[in-house]
Amino acid sequence: MEKKFEKILWSSRLVVLAAVVASMAAAIAMFYMASVDAVYMISHLGDYASPSLSAEQRIDLRSSTVTHVVEIVDGYLLATVLLIFSLGLYELFISKIEYAENSESASNVLMITSLDDLKSRLAKVVMMILVVRYFEFALSMEFSTPMDLLQFAGGIALLGLALYLAHLADKDGAH
Repeated sequence: MEKKFEKILWSSRLVVLAAVVASMAAAIAMFYMASVDAVYMISHLGDYASPSLSAEQRIDLRSSTVTHVVEIVDGYLLATVLLIFSLGLYELFISKIEYAENSESASNVLMITSLDDLKSRLAKVVMMILVVRYFEFALSMEFSTPMDLLQFAGGIALLGLALYLAHLADKDGAH
């Protein structure tokens, strides 16, 4: 009776396959969406050189293009989070990916050895998404008072501190 229960209990880890498949599908969808956005944005860059654009229109087009680039980077970063998450869950709960271990081109980023390792790798990518989001926010921010500028500078300082602390954590984990 105990052996049957343990077998069922061990087999229940396969429910994680639903999260692996869903995360992989979402990653592929995000890569597709970001790629379509990139192609769409590039196709409109020819308008930037148009002599019929006024200086104000050119500035608006440049601003919207930079915003689109930031959104594209954000989409790729989110797709990367989903990819790392799905591969990490698979390696932790289902099986090691032998093809990746035997491959010369395998990246250490995709090799997950523990739940803490998965959490750390996801945290790094999420941190980058937050940096990109803050940059996107900063592009549309209007500074009407000195306090606005001070708060913006404080946000940059906090982002820098967070990146520095993440770097320190990496150095401590390497030793």
